[in-house]
Amino acid sequence: MEVLEAVNVTLPSVLVVPDLVVTDAGATVEDTVSVDADAVQLEVELVSPGNKTMDRKFKPLLYAEAAIPHFWHLEFDPAPRLIVSELHAGRHVESTTALAGATTRIHAPFPVDIDPAGLTRQQPAQPR
Repeated sequence: MEVLEAVNVTLPSVLVVPDLVVTDAGATVEDTVSVDADAVQLEVELVSPGNKTMDRKFKPLLYAEAAIPHFWHLEFDPAPRLIVSELHAGRHVESTTALAGATTRIHAPFPVDIDPAGLTRQQPAQPR
């Protein structure tokens, strides 16, 4: 598998730019900035106040329509948590929620142990 950041994903009805995309190894990036949905195994969205409706409601519907098997979204407020969803009967269904401060094993689309506390956005150091 290959991880791509901020790449265009061509879905049947629209073009989207997820925060992270996991594709099949060696998937052809069409024009070095786009990948076809057929090669995508996982879409990851980092939810922030300005995009939460899009990332929580609209994009999962689009990803399900394109038959992308896995969708994760990382929430930061009030504490980091990773919501893992898998495609079942044409829609993404939550299968696991990984909470900050605890290591959670995720099995698909690849095995990973993760603690969302380590995924927080780091603020740049302030000069003294």
